[in-house]
Amino acid sequence: MVLVRGAALALIASGALLSACSAERPFGPTVGDVFGSGNTSVSRAAAAQTGIGVNAFLWRATLDTMSFMPLANADPWGGVINYDWFIDPQTPSERFKATVFILDTRLRADALNVTITKEVRDASGQWTGAPVAAQTETDLENAILTKARQLNLQNAR
Repeated sequence: MVLVRGAALALIASGALLSACSAERPFGPTVGDVFGSGNTSVSRAAAAQTGIGVNAFLWRATLDTMSFMPLANADPWGGVINYDWFIDPQTPSERFKATVFILDTRLRADALNVTITKEVRDASGQWTGAPVAAQTETDLENAILTKARQLNLQNAR
């Protein structure tokens, strides 16, 4: 008897879910629809941006702005771009590495975080960690944000 009631309950639940099917959503409601967060304008705007999991303008602006550094790897769904060591030919005794985190799908200043690592070569030729001025990271973030805003304006025309 318990098995029959369980099967009946499953049949009723699946029927209720299937009744919500439409031509717009042939596979039924999404989890957001079921729990009440599927029809907000924010989620529709985020869903309209397909392809990567972060803001496309910030992503492109980061790749353009940091193109002078060798790209180590990039995760467009997680929003992490890692750059390998860069040595400026004018200062061969120091090298820099960068990681950029894109934290949101919206074009916002707080959706971007740049981390720079610096090493200097000591007298024995070994690389040792060195402090990076906080302004360096801020300047790179501002350059990326400026480029992202320019890309956004170009796209709006």
